[in-house]
Amino acid sequence: MAKLTHSFSFVIKPIPPYNFELTVRKPAGWPLFTRDEVWQDKTLWTALHIDGELVGVKLSSSGTTAKPQMQAEVFLKTGQDKSLQASIQEILTSKLGADTDLSEFYKLAAKDSILKDTVKDLYGLHNTGFASLFASATLAISLQMAPIARSNQMQECLVERYSETAEFDGHSIRVWPTAQAIARASVEELFKECKWGYRAKFLVQTAQTIQKGFPTLEELRQLTPEEAKKEIMELPGIGDYSADIINPHGGFSIDVWSADIFGKLFFGKDAETDRNAIDRIKAEGLRRWGKWARTAFVYVVHDIPRLSKRVGMELRLS
Repeated sequence: MAKLTHSFSFVIKPIPPYNFELTVRKPAGWPLFTRDEVWQDKTLWTALHIDGELVGVKLSSSGTTAKPQMQAEVFLKTGQDKSLQASIQEILTSKLGADTDLSEFYKLAAKDSILKDTVKDLYGLHNTGFASLFASATLAISLQMAPIARSNQMQECLVERYSETAEFDGHSIRVWPTAQAIARASVEELFKECKWGYRAKFLVQTAQTIQKGFPTLEELRQLTPEEAKKEIMELPGIGDYSADIINPHGGFSIDVWSADIFGKLFFGKDAETDRNAIDRIKAEGLRRWGKWARTAFVYVVHDIPRLSKRVGMELRLS
């Protein structure tokens, strides 16, 4: 348990439209940075590592979707210098998607038969970044050849056994395990106790690679999308699908479960959704939405119940 007793505050003014609740508490239940987050009275408490520091974050909205403004309070173990505070502020602003202008996406969506109503349902929802490169790699590896429920079990075991707990502002929140922690872990233990299967080896090897020195998500964001993806695919066990999940520039990450959703939306209820159809589905998503394919993916996934009714087909997150 790490007590975070020092704090500083700042204001974030996102590019509108920006719906605070939809963005930090996405409808499908995805957490912002960690599974242990607390949402109470329209306020979110979460935690992550930034620049090697364990950071607790308290977020609330003091604006509207049209005129957004967030209050952020950051908690640390000790008082820190102004340069670190500035870095934390910049990184949090980016991870919260506050610097993303969605106007071009909304123009595209207004003419798209799938997205035109979904963007109305979720107006102001912004895509958000992962807590860290290793957190995104962990998610990507856990999703390989596994349904979401199975992936969640693997992730939860990892958090229970290897995470650090941040205690601040009356809350105790477990963060995603660091690459350093998993680099020291036993592949056999991950295999047997956390049921990671063949993925256990890749998870430990990826952690060790990142620990030795690998670009952060912020550094990968400075590369072109193609350069970043090429770099990411150097990580052990990371192929095209996983790299699209990790890449901070976005991508259209289609696997068996998402192929069922997008195959039906693109080609009708009788569309093939086995592995042979994945390339076709991915190509159609990129053709249709281009650089906004990940944002479109996020909007569709978080609007599944209403979208299912509109298209008259059962779309499932499983």
